Amino acid sequence: MRAPLDESIACRAQAYAALGQSPRFGDDDRQPHRRPCRLNADSDNLADALSFATDLDLDPETAAILARYGFDAATFHSLRRRLAPSGEGVSNVAQGRIEPPRATDFTELAPEGSAESRSLRERGLQAIAAGQVGVIVLAGGMATRWGGSVKAIVEALPGQSFLSLKLEDARRMSERLGARIPFFLVVSFSTHDALVRATRGGAGPNVPIELVPQFASMRLHRDGRLVRDGDGRPSLYATGHGDLPFALRRSGALQRFIASGGKYLLMSNVDNLAATLDPAVIGTHIQQGRPITVEVVRAQDGDRGGAPARLDGKLQVLEGFRFPPDYPVGDLPTFNTNTMVFDAAALDRDFPLTWFAVTKNAAGCEVVQFERLVGELTAFLPATFLVVPRHAPHGRFAPAKDPEELAAARQAIEQILTRREVLPPPE
Repeated sequence: MRAPLDESIACRAQAYAALGQSPRFGDDDRQPHRRPCRLNADSDNLADALSFATDLDLDPETAAILARYGFDAATFHSLRRRLAPSGEGVSNVAQGRIEPPRATDFTELAPEGSAESRSLRERGLQAIAAGQVGVIVLAGGMATRWGGSVKAIVEALPGQSFLSLKLEDARRMSERLGARIPFFLVVSFSTHDALVRATRGGAGPNVPIELVPQFASMRLHRDGRLVRDGDGRPSLYATGHGDLPFALRRSGALQRFIASGGKYLLMSNVDNLAATLDPAVIGTHIQQGRPITVEVVRAQDGDRGGAPARLDGKLQVLEGFRFPPDYPVGDLPTFNTNTMVFDAAALDRDFPLTWFAVTKNAAGCEVVQFERLVGELTAFLPATFLVVPRHAPHGRFAPAKDPEELAAARQAIEQILTRREVLPPPE
């Protein structure tokens, strides 16, 4: 007997009906692993997406995906106009005076084993044991450098994927403390169904897993035309980790976490296995009393990404493309790891994050994607910039963006994870 249709199928049915076509569904569409279509409370996103689908002659499948994953037609139309020949153009360079950070802008993570570290660790353990801490893992990306699989389920260590190791970290801490640790997996339309299947086994009774969908949009040529895949359909993409606060709110996950007594959220990339749930980091965040803690490491040659700098006097994370071409980015002392701790309540508001025009090679050509960045939250909320160790055995930054980087980092990752397993129990 087939499972009943869920809301995701209802979204697609409405898309077909609105476009005057009969719905077509396969058996997989009716399987229970497909999560429901989460519409905004007023359902305007579905109406807008279907109206826009007609304007752009979109196929029903594309319209349904856009409706399901929070497509905002008005925002898309506005951004697209910037690329049109008669538009204002785009520039990602920050407007204002950029200055390097001061030495006093950083807080050093207390050395492990010190009296200060023990005190911070106990403070963090108390918060975790009280059910106040949740984990966010960003897993919206496809492993294009790994052969096209979903990166989260790529084998990182023998017999273990990036995702399984992240879940194991939360499960182990939960069992040590008898604590409830909610686990939020931020997914995209490309990774959603694979990660539903990958998380079916759960991570223990006290580690509830919730998938939080980020948003989808359509790639553009530099002149504003839609980029189309080989089958003629628009080429879709997920709109960046800056979706985080908006996606948490839209899904209801943030409100549920806060209502259950949650206060703090540790966010990390799925491919940074060194960013474990460290009680000393949580304790430091609580002690510092700011709504965001950004983990940074000492910069080294080859770093590519964001870094803390002062923009018109305000210390914040600036992505690499926001610096003028002649700015000496290599002289900045630290590098952003994209691991952060948030006060959950501080995320429950709208932030005017910038839509950056990111140029990439996709769909067989150069494309433009408009994306938001989670680091820009530091422009709107006070942040602690916490300098953490970079290298094993105490490191908290071991990214693996491709197979070669994983091979080079594997020994360090094993050292870091092994050390975490033998940390002394809570006092």
